[in-house]
Amino acid sequence: MKNYSISNQQISIEELSEILGSEANVELSAEAIGKVEKCRNYLDQVLAQGNRVIYGINTGFGSLCNTIIPNEDLEKLQENLVMSHACGMGDEVPRDIVKIMLLLKAIGLSKGHSGVQKATIDRLLFFYNNEILPVVFQQGSLGASGDLAPLAHMSLPLIHKGKVYVNGVKKNSEDMESDYNIEPIVLRAKEGLALLNGTQFMSSYGAWILIKAQKLSKLADLIAALSVDAFEGHLSPFTKEVNEIRNQEGQIETARVIRTYLEGSEIMQGEKKSVQDPYSFRCVPQVHGASKDAINHAKVVFEREMNAVTDNPTIFPDEDLVVSAGNFHGQPLAVSLDLLGIALAELGNISERRTYQLIGGNRDLPAFLVAEPGINSGFMIPQYTAASIVSQNKQLSTPASIDSIESSNGQEDHVSMGANAATKCYQIVNNLEKILAIELMNAAQALEFRRPKKSSPIIEKFVADYRSKVAFTKEDEYLHPKMMATVDFLNKYEF
Repeated sequence: MKNYSISNQQISIEELSEILGSEANVELSAEAIGKVEKCRNYLDQVLAQGNRVIYGINTGFGSLCNTIIPNEDLEKLQENLVMSHACGMGDEVPRDIVKIMLLLKAIGLSKGHSGVQKATIDRLLFFYNNEILPVVFQQGSLGASGDLAPLAHMSLPLIHKGKVYVNGVKKNSEDMESDYNIEPIVLRAKEGLALLNGTQFMSSYGAWILIKAQKLSKLADLIAALSVDAFEGHLSPFTKEVNEIRNQEGQIETARVIRTYLEGSEIMQGEKKSVQDPYSFRCVPQVHGASKDAINHAKVVFEREMNAVTDNPTIFPDEDLVVSAGNFHGQPLAVSLDLLGIALAELGNISERRTYQLIGGNRDLPAFLVAEPGINSGFMIPQYTAASIVSQNKQLSTPASIDSIESSNGQEDHVSMGANAATKCYQIVNNLEKILAIELMNAAQALEFRRPKKSSPIIEKFVADYRSKVAFTKEDEYLHPKMMATVDFLNKYEF
């Protein structure tokens, strides 16, 4: 089995996706171990001197920051912190995202500025490597003092409290003592705070969304190219020169990709009966391109965060500094998640408009893309479904990052709401997949009414792959299974 070592090297979204998709065991590199142990030893020396008051290490938390905690109670303080902050509610966080949380928390703690024991990071990685996934809840984080409640639930199993999934089965964490012969971690000074402060709930959602968003952005282009051809649209809006003079990178790239997808299409080379196309076809480079640019911007922000130290206080052994600051504040992520949500919602918005045009009985296509419309309703209602989902995405796209609410007796008087931005964006990206599936179902259906003409080799191969899973609809039938099979096809499709 492969091993992946956590070191100072910056991990990208692509590398994260590769690690998650592999069976690699993740471990600390010798370099990371050295930094972790150096930081812990420094912190122990500072505490042994007994002459410094350091927030969260020998004080209470939040508005209790002025309450001094005796040295003999410091370990109890950290355990109490984890237990008292595990106050999440709502649905469980998807286990794929919990797994990312474990990995990103280990990466952040391994930088040597958090003061944790090596044993604590090792236990997080043991959970990751053995698919022991804590039960975490979606609601509870304000995205400012870190993701306190979700990270507390993630951390409970370290002290053998809370629940975990083992091979998909929910179990009590204390069962690990007999199942794996492991003792609970005894959290030392600062460790509970290091585990709970941080942005790993938001950043794990964002990383997962970005992995999916990059794929769906490519699929949106491919499906749009199919729709353009099935609609007997024009190639001129994708001309290289006209897009390059706009100077927008995403637009230029989208136009290039669509030209590539449509190269060699018999339909595209045929005579056009219309002078120009509706915006949902003609402005694909502009709209899809803007979403590409937003996705790329969010990717930069989240790659920075995945490799960052976001707990508090932060320890600098070489400088003899312990600094209480605000690296746990999620504003960069909240703003980027809101932008990302809007960008993904717009990919769905324009997709549904193309579906609407395809079923309208225009350009020699039958109404609702079925023979004998009237006795057959054909693809009338899938468009309703797409419209409903698009509207939900519009509602979910209201920015969370412009909101704030005071907490902890006024000590935490501005929060990012990045956790809410994350869970909203998660819904949006999953909704987008459904909307694109409905467009694919309609566009592939429309293409059959252009026969015997063929589309391009790329599109014909794509449609053939799709038809191996979802058959052409000749007359009215139960469509939900076909819609879900189309979602599954997109989910498993590989470029």
